[in-house]
Amino acid sequence: QVQLEESGGGLVQAGGSLRLACVFSGGPFGWYAMNWFRQAPGKEREFVAAISWIGGTTSYAASVKGRFAISRNNAKNTAYLQMNALKPEDTGVYYCAARRTRDSISGTQDYGGMNDWGKGTLVTVSS
Repeated sequence: QVQLEESGGGLVQAGGSLRLACVFSGGPFGWYAMNWFRQAPGKEREFVAAISWIGGTTSYAASVKGRFAISRNNAKNTAYLQMNALKPEDTGVYYCAARRTRDSISGTQDYGGMNDWGKGTLVTVSS
């Protein structure tokens, strides 16, 4: 059974940086595209970033493009989200999600298309 565990959240001032990590276990990491979603208080969960099974293609939400970078290390079964130039509107719970596919990644990823989810890590950006 696939399990995902996020880490790296915390409190940071606006303009600061954080790096989130998602450790994958219980399955073949190399068969999964990895994704990050987030949910702000009182709002729906939204797509943030995605990376294909080997890291060849990525996709970002318009609101984070140029500030966030998704990556993965298949030898360590881990996906990352480097978040720079953070804004208060980036505050929320960040979830790692895995989708079993070896297709290329493009565009916004569908929340309902994910196979597995982590429990989330809280990111708070103060102004």
